[in-house]
Amino acid sequence: MSPSHRLLLSAVFLVLLFPFLPLPPACAQENPYFVAYDHYLEEPGNLEIEYFSAFGTQRNGNDFHAFWGEFEYGATAWWTTEFYLDGQTTWNDSTVFTGFRWENRFRPLKREHFINPIFYVEYENKNGADKILKEGEGHDVESDFLVSNAEARKEHFHEIELKLILSSTFKGWNFTQNTLAAKDLSNSPWEFGYALGASRQLALKAAAKRCTLCPQNFVAGAEMYGGLGDRHSFGLHETSHYLAPVLGWNMPSGWTLRISPGFGLNENSHKFLLRWGVSREINGIGSMVSRLFGGRK
Repeated sequence: MSPSHRLLLSAVFLVLLFPFLPLPPACAQENPYFVAYDHYLEEPGNLEIEYFSAFGTQRNGNDFHAFWGEFEYGATAWWTTEFYLDGQTTWNDSTVFTGFRWENRFRPLKREHFINPIFYVEYENKNGADKILKEGEGHDVESDFLVSNAEARKEHFHEIELKLILSSTFKGWNFTQNTLAAKDLSNSPWEFGYALGASRQLALKAAAKRCTLCPQNFVAGAEMYGGLGDRHSFGLHETSHYLAPVLGWNMPSGWTLRISPGFGLNENSHKFLLRWGVSREINGIGSMVSRLFGGRK
């Protein structure tokens, strides 16, 4: 087994094992989005561990299952940082490790406003076999995924991705709009994309007793995302676009489950994408680590 495969398996093992350790859970309402971001950051000192999967159909090729682990930490009240490890399995082909990502989100305004901006900066180190489809970007289309894993993984990308996130919460609804600009650190043009999201808890009033299946534990909505071409050819020509209902279940134990069936809106898109994920937020991991190494309580 190669070092990259061992790294990916170790990360997946940690994602699955760590939530069972005797740490105090956090009870928070997570949004159900897979692509769009809202303006809520991780609480300072908290760690969220997540595992997500995406199954995609492929016309004229093999279907695939992409998967990734995320480690999200609230560094401060205005800064959340996150580390990703990605991989995928393509039917009748192989399973490969496809790279890592380092994401940072910054909130410039302390108080809640009608529109809340977030600045997003991400570095990606990945190969051409990456299929997690975390965003719509440039002229990416379904046919790009027909290349075999052995051939695709020979191509390497070092990419910077920027986003402006504008998010509002009104009468229990969240509305968010993400504008994306990405560039491979080579002589490639800037590529653009977008994501839109809307979601709401099924009930805003909390139940008198703690419960697992109460309506307020469920958040439902939809997201739409796609590419907007590049600097030389901006627009909708030869781009892919998706519409996906989303559902999140925030359990009192600190676990969150999410699911989202997505549908391609044009011939350049995958006809069907099914995403699902599980996450667990843990309170005060920063102070725990500090005490472990002799820091202040």
